[in-house]
Amino acid sequence: MGLEQAVKDLNTGETGLAWVDEDNRTAAQIDLSGLDGDGPTAELEVLRGDLARLLYEASSADAFYRFGDRIVSVVHDEAGVSVVFENGDEDRFDLLIIAEGVGSRTRELVFPGENQPRRMDMACAFFTVPRAPTDSQTARWYNAVGGRSAGVRPDNRGTTRAFFNVHGRSHLGVGNSVAEQKAFLRASFDGAGWEVPRLLAGMEAAEDFWFDDLRQVKIDRWSNGPVVLLGDAAWCVTPLGGVGASLALIGAYVLAGELTKTDSIAAALAAYEYVLRPVVKKSQSVPKLVPRLVHPRSRTGVRILRAVQRLVATPFISKRAAKALTPAVQSFTLPDYR
Repeated sequence: MGLEQAVKDLNTGETGLAWVDEDNRTAAQIDLSGLDGDGPTAELEVLRGDLARLLYEASSADAFYRFGDRIVSVVHDEAGVSVVFENGDEDRFDLLIIAEGVGSRTRELVFPGENQPRRMDMACAFFTVPRAPTDSQTARWYNAVGGRSAGVRPDNRGTTRAFFNVHGRSHLGVGNSVAEQKAFLRASFDGAGWEVPRLLAGMEAAEDFWFDDLRQVKIDRWSNGPVVLLGDAAWCVTPLGGVGASLALIGAYVLAGELTKTDSIAAALAAYEYVLRPVVKKSQSVPKLVPRLVHPRSRTGVRILRAVQRLVATPFISKRAAKALTPAVQSFTLPDYR
C-alpha cells in the first residue's frame, strides 16, 4: 500500500520501559537500543487511532464507508449474503467480512455460541492524560499490592497514554457504562500510591477511555458460507500478546491474496484459515500464569517481582529474553500473491 514511511512517521518515539516504585524510583529499566528483538517495548509503536486514520485515508477513494450504523440481520446462501442495517437499509453482498472486535455482535448473528472465550483473569483500561514533568520517552510501569498495576507511555501528540490493570475476576460484574467502569477503577486503585491519583483525575476527563475484560476469542471455524471472520473477531490475542494490529493486517493481506487466487470464495476462505491458523495458535499461547505472576497481591510478592525485573533488565538477560519473547508473527513469512 506504500504506507511504510507514513507509519514510521507516526511512531510514538518510545525508547524503553522503566519499572518504578511508589516513590517513582526506577527499580529496573530496559532500553530499546539494547534489545535484539521485541521486548516490553518495540522499535515501532503506533497509536491505534493513527493507524486506523492512515488506512482509512489510503482506502477511502476506493471503498464506501458507512459510519454510525451496524448490521442487525444476516441471511446467507451459496450465492451471497443479505444483510439488514440498524437504520432499516437492506443490501446483498458476495462476501461478508466481520472485522469487529473481541465482542463482535455480528459474529454472534452468524456463529451463535461458537466462541468459547479464554479469559485471562484481568481487566485493563487505556486513556489519555495531560503530560507531566515526570513523563518522558521512556514508559513507566508501577505495581501496587492487590494485583494492580498502572503506567504511562509517551505519544506523538504532547500528551501521555495511561493504563490500569487489575488482576482477578472482580471486574466481571461491572456494567458496560463508562461511569460504572470508572467507578470500579476508582475503588480498585484507592490508596495505590505512586502517580495513581494523577491518573485517576485524568481518567475522569478522558474522552478516549477504553475498558475491557481481557479474553481471547476461541472459535473452531472462521467462515460460515460466504461469511468470514477477521482480526480480533476471529482470534483476539489480547494486549498481553502485543500483536493485535500486526495479526489483523496480516490476516487482511492473506484473505485478500487468497481471494485473488481463485473464483471460489469457499476455497479462498479455506486457504486463508489454513495459512493463518498456525501463527494465530502460537500467538494465543500466552500462559494465564503470566498476568498473575506480574501482578503480585502481597508486599513480599511485589519485592520479589522487582528483584526479578532487575535481573531481567541486565544486558545479558534482556537481550536473550527479547529474542525468546519475540512474537511468532515476526517469523511468519508473508505469501507472495503477485
